[in-house]
Amino acid sequence: MKHLNIKNSQNQLRKKFLKLGVKMNGPETVFFSKDTKIGKNVIIEPYVVFGSKVKIGNNVIIKSFSHLENCKLENKVEIGPYARIRPGSILKEGSRIGNFVEIKKSTLGKKSKANHLTYIGDSVIGKSVNIGAGTITCNYDGVNKNQTKIKDNVFIGSNSSLIAPITIEEGSTVGAGSIITKKVKKGSLALTRSQQIEVKNYKRNKK
Repeated sequence: MKHLNIKNSQNQLRKKFLKLGVKMNGPETVFFSKDTKIGKNVIIEPYVVFGSKVKIGNNVIIKSFSHLENCKLENKVEIGPYARIRPGSILKEGSRIGNFVEIKKSTLGKKSKANHLTYIGDSVIGKSVNIGAGTITCNYDGVNKNQTKIKDNVFIGSNSSLIAPITIEEGSTVGAGSIITKKVKKGSLALTRSQQIEVKNYKRNKK
């Protein structure tokens, strides 16, 4: 009986949002909460789950296999596929969260983007920031959660680890593959890499 009640309530929510103009190719695969709020001209692809307290603005695109909970997406935001938007997250206008990106208790500024394979936790990110693939905000030291601050127009290279608490100042660049442990000054390049070693004419052991 409970299963039927859930099915009926979901069907009612789907019909409600379709009447309000939400575009869904596979509405039967999308699951809403009773308190889900959605603006105008929103596209939701198949297999999306809305937890409680989700607020969606106008002209938003949510791609397949994404999960949202207790978060706010402002106008012209795009997320997914395979995005996880966890509680306390705010995605500002024109921002982008791509595939296999998780964001928790963080603000992503206007026109900022994290397109691939990234974890953003306990962070405040400014405008027009690019977060490269494989970037991790290392926010948990085993006892406390620490904050990462990334100011406007920062470029974070791929496969970088930002050890919180840390601040990356405006207009700076973090080189790919870096582990950043100290504040990065405005307009500077921060880079940590070990020296590459090459052994000529190297032969692997044979079985």
